[in-house]
Amino acid sequence: MEPLSDILGDFRNMSFARKAEEKTKLLLSDPLVAKLRAKYPEIDDRTLKINMNRIYQYVKEYKQCTNCPGLDRCPNDFEGYYTKLTVETINEQTYIHDQKVACKKLIAKQSQDAVRNRIRSFYIDDRALQQGYSTAEIVDIDPERVLAVERIVDYIHKTNEEGLQKEGLYLVGPFGTGKTFLMCYMLNQLAKKGHSGVIVYMPDFVEDLKSMITEPQRLKETVELLKETDLLVFDDIGAENLNPWARDHVMGTILNYRMNRKPTFFTSNHEPDELEKHFSFTSKDGDEEYKGQRIMDRITPFVEVVVVNGTNKRGKAGA
Repeated sequence: MEPLSDILGDFRNMSFARKAEEKTKLLLSDPLVAKLRAKYPEIDDRTLKINMNRIYQYVKEYKQCTNCPGLDRCPNDFEGYYTKLTVETINEQTYIHDQKVACKKLIAKQSQDAVRNRIRSFYIDDRALQQGYSTAEIVDIDPERVLAVERIVDYIHKTNEEGLQKEGLYLVGPFGTGKTFLMCYMLNQLAKKGHSGVIVYMPDFVEDLKSMITEPQRLKETVELLKETDLLVFDDIGAENLNPWARDHVMGTILNYRMNRKPTFFTSNHEPDELEKHFSFTSKDGDEEYKGQRIMDRITPFVEVVVVNGTNKRGKAGA
């Protein structure tokens, strides 16, 4: 007499085989498989059966992607990827190949991450760099600055068409009119085309430079970054408490290197002639008019002054 364990084993095997056959029939009758066979008529039953794992993965992930719960909750084996099948025939033998392909949501996220990684900010709220607005929305926030917005959009288009410019922009206007926001918008748009950018809030930057005196490596790396980045924005220039070393050995070095090489941008509440007076006076050495002229000789010829009109939007939604 057959042992009971063998009988039970045979029963389990038969049950498993029956269930597997049922699942196979169900899978092969799926509309996605029918579409695949219509696209590749060379696929026969044998080819399907020996590629059941690939077929199953393809159908499962297609359906999961159709009802996508979001990239952060992706149910597929590899987050943000789905299975794509291709078919080829070699020596009258049909082969089904599978590959993992990034979905649109993952590609969009990777693109956004790449843009963020191209832009560095010093003492600027990163949210200002990540907000996405259309030109129309920016104008709607404050129609008074429409001329400034148009000029920035023209600059973006010119850079996209001709490549990196040697001349930058000098945005001047009252407090809270969105000068920083407009520069962040420009950096974001040009980063999408592969340009790197840095924006520096001048009052905090100058204060931080004092601590860098005792950290020469950090100072060197910071200066090199500001010299070499494609697009450099000095935000709120003229509001800093300047000292001769920061003016002559840091600002002067950076501006001297960039002029005629790469564009530098500025936002300020001061007209250029007022900024020259600011650079001429330091808390340590008092009035040094020629030093202020020397810095401005590295700014004025290499920027176009753009007036940003509008109302004070500090503390309000948008910019």
